[in-house]
Amino acid sequence: MDFHEAWSRALKETDIIRTRVSSLQTFADTHVPYVFLSPSTINDGDTVVRKGEIVIQRPALVLPPNIPQFEGFDFEKGEGETDSSVINFLLVRGVSIPSFKYNNHTSSLDIFEGDVSRAMSFFANQLEREEDVVTGLMAGNEETWQFSVLIFICSQIARNTELDLRRLMDDYRRRERSN
Repeated sequence: MDFHEAWSRALKETDIIRTRVSSLQTFADTHVPYVFLSPSTINDGDTVVRKGEIVIQRPALVLPPNIPQFEGFDFEKGEGETDSSVINFLLVRGVSIPSFKYNNHTSSLDIFEGDVSRAMSFFANQLEREEDVVTGLMAGNEETWQFSVLIFICSQIARNTELDLRRLMDDYRRRERSN
């Protein structure tokens, strides 16, 4: 499946069931655990459960705008395509992702015996009972999980924008007062 087909499919099929309640860190690395659910292609009626975490790191060097770095996403690349092919693909479609380093670690890949809707209810209830305010829950297609996770992260960044601006202004004012 090429990038265009995978992106289109992820846009249509990604369902963000539960966002993080906790905001992303403005001045530090943010660990964003997630649970991604998808219908099993092997066991009809079962659900593949991918648990992972993305670490969003501030760059150590100032990078040019809109040049994010993706690690651990395992994008399937065609002949002649590189990691920058994904970034170029997104930029051409008007998708602008902040220039941070996004490092994905998949911690487990399991099977839930039951369809995706039952898995959604089970994991949503589990996260609520545990009072987990940092783990996101989403569903989509297993073949396009990378793009689904990017869609989830972008939604978290967009939700956090106003808070980030307020924190940056407060930090600036504090530094101005101390000078």
